[in-house]
Amino acid sequence: MHSDPHKILIKVPEITALFWITKILATTFGETAGDALSMSLNLGYLVSTLIFAVIFISFLYVQIRSKSYRPVFYWSTIIASTTVGTTLADFVDRSLGIGYVGGSTLLLSLVLISLYSWYKTEHSISPYSVNSPRVEIFYWITITFSQTLGTALGDWSADTAGLGYSGGIILYSSLILLILVLHYRSKISNTLLFWAAFILTRPLGAVVGDFLDKPLDHGGLNLSRFTASFVLLVAICLFAYWSNKLSKKSQTTA
Repeated sequence: MHSDPHKILIKVPEITALFWITKILATTFGETAGDALSMSLNLGYLVSTLIFAVIFISFLYVQIRSKSYRPVFYWSTIIASTTVGTTLADFVDRSLGIGYVGGSTLLLSLVLISLYSWYKTEHSISPYSVNSPRVEIFYWITITFSQTLGTALGDWSADTAGLGYSGGIILYSSLILLILVLHYRSKISNTLLFWAAFILTRPLGAVVGDFLDKPLDHGGLNLSRFTASFVLLVAICLFAYWSNKLSKKSQTTA
């Protein structure tokens, strides 16, 4: 039998619990790795953003050129987007002096504009059928804006709102659990719930990352950013591999 060409073009992983775990690990890695470059190595937000942007664009090019879903390409692009999002948000909020509220408002507007443009062009914003280069460009633009927004939201909740890192973790974990309940108990579009959860995993990762590496007197655990980033990267690889293996197993037994 001939394979369905439409199915072959799907460039994203199956949305499962393992996907969300890997995504949260990736966003946490983005926070620790971004801070490692901009703060620990003292490269600053702008230089770090330029470095991560080059890495992100390189992975994005390979991802878009790929003819099918490749876990290595996909998750490398996700990781690159969340690291550049970390340093970019810090540059906008701190170096440009916009502040966390202003930065969050600006970035939320960009996310909404991206989703609106995507919908007007393709009549869909579904993350489940990314099957053409144009759709994939919208997909990754939305993801990058959401990753950047998440960093600003995480900093806002921990600092401006006074919740601290543990309070931020509780807040965003609760909101994600609420979305999970709505997924099973409401008729709200799964697509809208997906993007809401996708955005919220980023500030969750941001506050978890800050909790791991910030000083004890700031409410953190004062772990090495490089060590934390390495452990998170290994965990991401393991969960992505496990997710892909289980997905292939389910396809062969279906």
